[in-house]
Amino acid sequence: MTSSVAIVTGAAGEIGRAIARRLAEDHDIVLMPDLDGAAVEKAAVSLGNPGKFIALACDITDPANVADMAARAAALGVVRTLVNNAGAARAVSLQETTPEIWRMDSILNLEAAFLCFRAVEDALKQTKGSVVNIASVNGTNVFGHPAYSAAKAGLLHLTKLIAVEYGKFGIRANAVSPGTVRTQAWEDRAAANPNVFEDARRWYPLQRIANPEDVANAVGFLASPLAAAITGACLPVDCGLTAGQAELARTFSQSDDY
Repeated sequence: MTSSVAIVTGAAGEIGRAIARRLAEDHDIVLMPDLDGAAVEKAAVSLGNPGKFIALACDITDPANVADMAARAAALGVVRTLVNNAGAARAVSLQETTPEIWRMDSILNLEAAFLCFRAVEDALKQTKGSVVNIASVNGTNVFGHPAYSAAKAGLLHLTKLIAVEYGKFGIRANAVSPGTVRTQAWEDRAAANPNVFEDARRWYPLQRIANPEDVANAVGFLASPLAAAITGACLPVDCGLTAGQAELARTFSQSDDY
């Protein structure tokens, strides 16, 4: 029997690693491409079971590298799930955004997802597979990092494009939209500002921020048969951030119930 393969891009990071761990529960092999080959190798080793987690040094913004990734996946089995997780944000404001930063963020956060999908679309047709794009609350609201945010907005539309055009092949495409996720990047900010989590927490109705496992569980659901009738959707994993803020509701309503 041919092995089922999940691809998780940007798998060296904490969110990518958590997604890989979760998808390993219902896939035979998880291919973990990342620009930092040494870091993703370390991530794969940390997950144990070397036959299950396969690290791959890959620049997903390079079409030739992406073609090599697709060939590697085909050699391992047949792709059932593609998770476009790789991403990064640079300039925090539009006034600080240079044309180079705009292009770099667009290529990594949007164009790379397009390249990866097109590279494995034939395999996904064969398996009636699933695409899960890791978007962001920044794609629908303004929280800074404009080039990244605009690219994530584009990624949400790409998700719908795939869902509509490729639905006839049985391919489903959905997005997960995290808010703040507690990763090393935020731990570094906490070292500089010990109150950073408390400052952020006040805006979240659940009074907490998400962790990588929260994102991974959402991806696992959307990639699974439990979501067989769900496509073209965006699932927020933001502890209620985009639903609204109790602090604002309390101000506007003058009610202490919020």
